[in-house]
Amino acid sequence: MERMQEDLLSGSPFDFAGAGPATGPDAVLAGLDPEQRAVATALHGPVCVLAGAGTGKTRAITHRIAYGVRSGVYQPAQVLAVTFTARAAGEMRGRLRQLGAEGVQARTFHAAALRQLQYFWPRAVGGPVPQLLERKVQLVAESAGRCGLRVQRTELRDLTAEIEWAKVTQIGPDDYPAAVQKSGREAPRDPAETAQVYRVYEEAKSRRGVIDFEDVLLLTAAILEDRPDIADQVRSQYRHFTVDEYQDVSPLQQRLLDQWTGTAAGSLCVVGDASQTIYSFTGATPDYLLNFRTRHPEATVVKLVRDYRSTPQVVHLANGLLAQARGEAARHRLELVSQREAGPEPVYTEYEDEPTEAETTARRIQELLATGVRASEVAVLFRTNGQSEVYEQALADIGVSYQLKGAERFFERPEVRDAGVLLRGAARAGSDPLTDGAPGLAAQVRAVLATRGFTPEPPAGSGAVRERWESLAALVRLAEEFERTRTAAGEAADLAAYVAELDARAAAQHAPAVEGVTLASLHAAKGLEWDAVFLVGLTEGTMPIIYAKTDEQVEEERRLLYVGVTRARRHLSLSWALSRSPGGRASRKPTRFLDGLRPGSGAPGARAGGRGGRGVVEPGERSAGRRVRGPVKCRVCERVLTEAVERKLRRCESCPSSMDEALYERLRDWRAGQARKQGAPAYVVFTDATLMAIAEDVPANRQELAVISGVGAMKLDKYGAAVLSLCAGEEPEEEPADVVDDGPDEPA
Repeated sequence: MERMQEDLLSGSPFDFAGAGPATGPDAVLAGLDPEQRAVATALHGPVCVLAGAGTGKTRAITHRIAYGVRSGVYQPAQVLAVTFTARAAGEMRGRLRQLGAEGVQARTFHAAALRQLQYFWPRAVGGPVPQLLERKVQLVAESAGRCGLRVQRTELRDLTAEIEWAKVTQIGPDDYPAAVQKSGREAPRDPAETAQVYRVYEEAKSRRGVIDFEDVLLLTAAILEDRPDIADQVRSQYRHFTVDEYQDVSPLQQRLLDQWTGTAAGSLCVVGDASQTIYSFTGATPDYLLNFRTRHPEATVVKLVRDYRSTPQVVHLANGLLAQARGEAARHRLELVSQREAGPEPVYTEYEDEPTEAETTARRIQELLATGVRASEVAVLFRTNGQSEVYEQALADIGVSYQLKGAERFFERPEVRDAGVLLRGAARAGSDPLTDGAPGLAAQVRAVLATRGFTPEPPAGSGAVRERWESLAALVRLAEEFERTRTAAGEAADLAAYVAELDARAAAQHAPAVEGVTLASLHAAKGLEWDAVFLVGLTEGTMPIIYAKTDEQVEEERRLLYVGVTRARRHLSLSWALSRSPGGRASRKPTRFLDGLRPGSGAPGARAGGRGGRGVVEPGERSAGRRVRGPVKCRVCERVLTEAVERKLRRCESCPSSMDEALYERLRDWRAGQARKQGAPAYVVFTDATLMAIAEDVPANRQELAVISGVGAMKLDKYGAAVLSLCAGEEPEEEPADVVDDGPDEPA
């Protein structure tokens, strides 16, 4: 589900309608390398494209479709290109439009199936199409309650994912427990309980007359199987199919694809890379890609291995990771060959603790930005979403903007919707006081957005105000790029055309890049790329994740790291911390996947090309002024505390609290006022846990306040006097209006 409902942040180049296509079908082949050209000209028979990371697979398959259309072999309306994300589908439509292949359908599996289901349902079943349940979590929660189960929020998410896995692998409730045991899947709870909830959930959907995303595929496939007349109609409409990211298809998606193509598999082109299979936990499998030649012995197979994205140094590390891989996917790995000039070696860094790793990573990003690298061309990638907080904090502390991948969709942000309304109004008015006299499109957009807070320079600090500015700045940059592109093509670049471009992008979920460092999980980073990538938290237990127990699961974790490495164009940093907290026991070890690759590590096997490990090892750093602490014990029961919140409070959460409730409320009210002044979230001032710790200890001076976890040197200087006044029962003095906070608490 996360991949279907992906956010809109994209590092891809802008695609604009104004760039007209070259003339003649052979012009489409210009600029393609020999392997890409082989893909583009293979218009008949089953085609399988094995495409490594950064090798231009989208370029190859879009040029193939365009060449087929412009040479008269394909009719545009008879071509269906299937992708896994709406963003990828939008990008593909934009490229095809540029290449003169308008009218080709590029959609996700679910979008294509839903259109067919809505069209054929009245004829095949009768009556209105059931309403689509866009979020199944609430209904799963209700179903669990009907089963007498108490499910926490995180458990609910896992339970929902299990139901989705069962459905895409075509396993019913009664067969689920046996299927879990047979597959060796690590179920989040008792399989019998999950099967019970699954059954009640399906019954609840039926009673309410709703369907979920998996049902869209299931029902469409079933209609095509049961109604040959409808299947024939679909196959007469679509005669040529292209499937991107074929390594990620599920059994249910393959079942639908088989119905779409029928016996005419000669019209099918699939593209994928088994070494980038990282979604098997959702039901995806590379088996269909790996066995394509077995199913279609006459298929043309083309391998793309020329890497245009990454430097030889990055590619060398990527090849080294796969050289140690095992299993079926590893036997089909592609040895990439970089086409770029040499760049810096990957940097490997070991840190004493996680906060130091985050703070130093933030400073290194700041140094990169000072050399001219754009913030939107930098990413920090981690294994789990829970690792992001400390990096959000570290970047905010030094005033570097960031964006969380997976956050609110760009075109759904209130400030973007508001800006769109204003721009449409100005475009319809033709002559508007806001835009009169503005020299050119970009200047007009800046003038309109100035009424909603856009300024040439960003506001100080972080938080909501900065996020709103970044959204408006992205619209301005898009206008500048749009104006340059249209002008170069000799076409008009006015507000009306720009608004039309915004509408097209919103429909295609193709957002402009926000100028901020990207923080994302490795899974969310698939399909994206940056000039500089920081892979962090690379320790055993996190990479591979602790619940990866079978050889197959461990190999998928290796592929996940490979995906992370291949996101980098030029700068690549890999790091790990020996302990979680300052002063903690240095018991962690760097990931086994880097053995033999990072300098100084033992080699578990031969390196790709027979070369030894390369790279730069840098010593970790200790943050200036950071307190070094030993084990923290509960002040009540003296148990050694390990959780961050408990260490901050210096007691178990279950032990009685000595907190001054009145002081805690005064601190919260004061914090709310500070947050409003700065236009930032309340936690940026102090977290709830820090306020609780202050209200329990009630410090009498700066020294006592300084030892409370979460009160670092900057917080002490900025807020110390006010907090001590509140602790003494006094009202704090009013701070100067220009005081701006620089980030959330220091980590516990």
